[in-house]
Amino acid sequence: MGSILLRFAIAAAVLLGAGAAIGSRFGSGFTPDGVPGPVDPYLVAPGTLRPTAPPSPSETAPPATQAAGRPVASPGDKTAAATVPRTGTGRFATASATGPVRGTAGPLHRYKVTVEVGSGQEPLDVAMIIESVLGDPRSWTANGSLRLQLVSGDDDADFTVLLATPATSEAICATGGLKTEGYSSCRLPGRVVLNLARWLTAIPNYGAPLDEYRRYLVNHEVGHQLGRGHEACPGRGRPAPVMQQQTYGLNGCVANAWPYINGKRYSGRAVK
Repeated sequence: MGSILLRFAIAAAVLLGAGAAIGSRFGSGFTPDGVPGPVDPYLVAPGTLRPTAPPSPSETAPPATQAAGRPVASPGDKTAAATVPRTGTGRFATASATGPVRGTAGPLHRYKVTVEVGSGQEPLDVAMIIESVLGDPRSWTANGSLRLQLVSGDDDADFTVLLATPATSEAICATGGLKTEGYSSCRLPGRVVLNLARWLTAIPNYGAPLDEYRRYLVNHEVGHQLGRGHEACPGRGRPAPVMQQQTYGLNGCVANAWPYINGKRYSGRAVK
């Protein structure tokens, strides 16, 4: 991907007030991906801002339990366990990180990454993963029609990616009329809300490692932010379009994390 110049400060800034402040902070409105109801989760890539070797295929695990602090198996390692807290503090810390402009032409969309305090995740680590996904040549900048850039909390941003515990993500999504049941993720105007349980455990029977599911998750929900709607599986055995709701099942398709395959936009029939 070329050399990357990043400036990282290890501090985090508090964005949101706790609990009851969530609704007033985020306001109403929801993504053009459909009517109020479940929306999908997020994808992300390896934890670095430079290319990494693809992970080896492995079995996925059962859905994350919603019990606070209960360990759940993590796809890609049947012996590993991820602790997924059900709730956090309701406050978010911003990754103090700036990345290069990704893409060659078109309007620039600047974004920042925030992580709920109490989630057990480091904002900088999460930002590195997300930037790696959106900076990949198979992601949304591939056709030269837009550019993306990670910015720090001190800079203006066009949208924010939030990684939140199941209870907090559900509460935020509900302000836009979206019912996620603490399981899936959503996009509100200017907010891409990633469910921590999906981030840490993916979904059962996805057929690809956790890292690949995260890539799908990021590209899918950021795709909504960029104006893309849902798409259907184009046929059994074919790659799932990234805008298919893969979190709720592949419907005969196989897992795919990218909007561009072999340099061409890959999509399916639009669905409402």
